[in-house]
Amino acid sequence: MSYFSDLGLAEPILRALETKGYADPTPIQRQSIPALLEGRDLLGIAQTGTGKTAAFSLPSLHRLAADPQPRKSASCRMLVLSPTRELAAQIAENMRGYAKYLNLSVQCIFGGIPVGKQARALVPGCDILVATPGRLLDLIDQRALTLRHVEIFVLDEADQMMDLGFIVPLKRVAALLPKDRQSLFFSATMPQSIADLGKQFISNPVRVEVAPQSTTAERVEQYATFINQAEKQALLTLKLREGLGDNSIDRALVFTRTKHGADRVVRHLATAGVAAAAIHGNKSQAQRTAALQGFRSGSVRVLVATDIAARGIDVSGVSHVFNYEIPNVPEQYVHRIGRTARAGADGIAHSFVAPDEKPYLRDIERLTRVKLAQLPLPEDFAKQAARLPLPARKTIEEDSGERGRHGDQRRRGGAGGQGQPRGGQSRGGQSRGAPRQGEARTGEVRHGEVRHGEARHGEARRDPREAGTGGQPQRQRSRADRMDGVRPAGDGGQRRRPQGGQRNAGGPRG
Repeated sequence: MSYFSDLGLAEPILRALETKGYADPTPIQRQSIPALLEGRDLLGIAQTGTGKTAAFSLPSLHRLAADPQPRKSASCRMLVLSPTRELAAQIAENMRGYAKYLNLSVQCIFGGIPVGKQARALVPGCDILVATPGRLLDLIDQRALTLRHVEIFVLDEADQMMDLGFIVPLKRVAALLPKDRQSLFFSATMPQSIADLGKQFISNPVRVEVAPQSTTAERVEQYATFINQAEKQALLTLKLREGLGDNSIDRALVFTRTKHGADRVVRHLATAGVAAAAIHGNKSQAQRTAALQGFRSGSVRVLVATDIAARGIDVSGVSHVFNYEIPNVPEQYVHRIGRTARAGADGIAHSFVAPDEKPYLRDIERLTRVKLAQLPLPEDFAKQAARLPLPARKTIEEDSGERGRHGDQRRRGGAGGQGQPRGGQSRGGQSRGAPRQGEARTGEVRHGEVRHGEARHGEARRDPREAGTGGQPQRQRSRADRMDGVRPAGDGGQRRRPQGGQRNAGGPRG
């Protein structure tokens, strides 16, 4: 504990760190904490899993504890903004642990939970508030919260915030914050669009950069298998059955591009006797929490997730990451495989590459400067696959057939550039604009959350092969346009591959 104690952190904080077993600081903590204790603003370039929560929490808790003040009704002294519910809950949990021996309260607010309950919890005020932007502005609009007394502001995962279309809500928050404050701004990447956003929040900051986004974890073995889309389910099923059976797989995280795809993979694994859970924006908050808790505890060893939901997954013991579908934004690949090989452990990342995904693999290898080792199909793959139950043998035939018939059209953004699938319907025949069954019951597709761009709606952004709209359903996009008067979330930072295979000059995902 010599380093943390040498910094002069309050004794209750040192005691909490000792309880957690923290002895040596991570690079971002070593670089950030001294400057933050001096009251400087900070611009941090770091991914999740680098220890940045402790980097901004420890000096902030020290400052708040050193200047105790009575809590003011419906207000907070420190505000932390996070793009997703899972990440917000994780930050709040960590901060409660660091503040265990301090008289400081931590509240966490996000969508999927009745807003009235959260409003009542904020009536007496709190010291630290962790929030997602949509629900934060809902409570402000209801006059259940004010930001007038914020002394420390933290914006986490700024690149993901822009991906989810939070640019307008963030500008509103910036206008509501007091000018006399300390601000911390974190992003995994720093393109010009993110740097311009940062200028609205930070002044003369200390710049800290850890683990550049273009690099992948050194301890991750990275493999690629070239395979037809219709065979991916069988390969995944066989790999998981073998690895879970001989315990070479501790926990596996499987990434799909869409919510529907994640549910389908879980169903087909279940038919083959492989227990798995899915986590994505169409799940209720209780379902998402239960799936994540089961994965953390090890009672569920396979978690199937979409990219946005996975931003809140910081689970030790993830030995394997399977890219069931390749991300069309190469930086997202780095985020995915960063879920494994944590805390000095080794990890394996295995990508299933369909013929129409090869350009995305080339983009990933160009960004990371790593050539993925090719892993061939098992010699007896056809025989093993034939013995699997039918749903676990192959994906829905309509899915693979539609990819073959319309793959080129989808990569160009849809027929006529309108980005609308044939007949205006998804593969399942459901209108893109209508909420899926069950969404209304969870209470998560509320008018207020659509208006503010709650994280789950950002997740509706689809790959150009899914729909050329930039991902947001056509009717929902037009509604968002009318409400915000700005470009919809799906257009904020998603890179597309135009005809001829050339990438747009527009900025990356972040």
